[in-house]
Amino acid sequence: MKSFIETIKNIFKIEDLRARILYTLGILAIYRLGSFVTLPGIDPSQLTALQEQTADGILGLLDMFSGGAFSQASIFALGIMPYISASIVVQLLGIAIPYFQRLQREGESGRRKINQITRYLTVFILIFQGPAYLRNLQVQLPDAAFIISGPFFWISSVVILIAGTMFVMWLGERITDKGIGNGISLIIMVGIIARLPFALFAEFFARLEAQAGGGLVIFIVEMVVLFFVFMGVILLVQGTRRIPVQYAKRIVGNKQYGGVRQYIPLKVNAAGVMPIIFAQALMFIPLTLSGFAPELTGFAAAFSDFTGFWYNFTFAVLIILFTYFYTAVTINPGQMAEDMKRNGGFIPGVKPGKKTVEFLDTVMSRITLPGSIFLAIVAIMPAFAMIAGVTSTFAQFFGGTSLLIMVGVVLDTLQQIESHLLMRHYDGLMKTGRIKGRSGGI
Repeated sequence: MKSFIETIKNIFKIEDLRARILYTLGILAIYRLGSFVTLPGIDPSQLTALQEQTADGILGLLDMFSGGAFSQASIFALGIMPYISASIVVQLLGIAIPYFQRLQREGESGRRKINQITRYLTVFILIFQGPAYLRNLQVQLPDAAFIISGPFFWISSVVILIAGTMFVMWLGERITDKGIGNGISLIIMVGIIARLPFALFAEFFARLEAQAGGGLVIFIVEMVVLFFVFMGVILLVQGTRRIPVQYAKRIVGNKQYGGVRQYIPLKVNAAGVMPIIFAQALMFIPLTLSGFAPELTGFAAAFSDFTGFWYNFTFAVLIILFTYFYTAVTINPGQMAEDMKRNGGFIPGVKPGKKTVEFLDTVMSRITLPGSIFLAIVAIMPAFAMIAGVTSTFAQFFGGTSLLIMVGVVLDTLQQIESHLLMRHYDGLMKTGRIKGRSGGI
């Protein structure tokens, strides 16, 4: 406890780090306040039906991603998911279209152009999602909920929903530039954490009422299971496999040479939480195309059933595919082999050049497979928790997108804070070793 207090004091001794943390907290507070600002023309007291609609299922998950803004008919109701969907499309275009491949190789200027294209595509997606959301409000809410109606309400509300999502994007970019951590990731995480206390208390009281079913004993068992799942997710996010590489290291002073065994860290889950976020964004598409309708049939119904076979099977397959895709984007065996060759390094028994590239690519493919399968299993665990009788809101934290994002973003943010401390010769956050974050931000 004493070392923890000392670490907090060290954090606030560093002026730059203190300013970044306070700036981040301020931006997140603005986002949370905006989540409770209802669209103009809607009576906030008439939202009961909408909140019941988003209490569970796929709409409940969408409401969690928006931090509860969806069920509040807020100006931030569509959240950040349209931006995630646009990012998926742009990254896929980077594989197929030479123009985007050229932009990716142009460094900072290319990144700015890609970000601008992503923003335009986000607005395009919102033009369709905005009216779909308003149509759902018309179906769910009574006529008394609409203070104003007609074309003016539709046009103004769509514009406000688009502006709300773009403003949330801007807040995320401000955090990334001037705060601590990845802004978009933190905004998603804050929305998820905001639901955790309510979900925990709802599950606790539900077990108290069900004395015949085990009551508090079942609740304790659930907490134990949740703890082990939590630890497994931490291992998944941080897991690495190290490949020894023999370096011929020259000692500059006396021109002596000595073999020094070093390692190339290849992560079992090099893609971090990105595959599960990408896959989840795609799983929202049938719901969006159906206009968030309460009564779904056929294809949309099958892929909106949170505990259904086809929903979870498709979700798991998408996660495995996106894990390989994002690993291929973030890990470049050719560049790694070139860096090793430039530094006089080699892998014992493997020729430099093309053979080294093939070796690294093979190893990366093999260790990515178990990582992607475990990621998919963790992602669909909430469905099994719901089948086992856990309330739908609390089941979201038994693995799934929610827990993976929470763990990944927290570790990533703590890693950045620790880097600031170590740079200024303070002790890190942990005595037992450095914190390992995930591989990238959202």
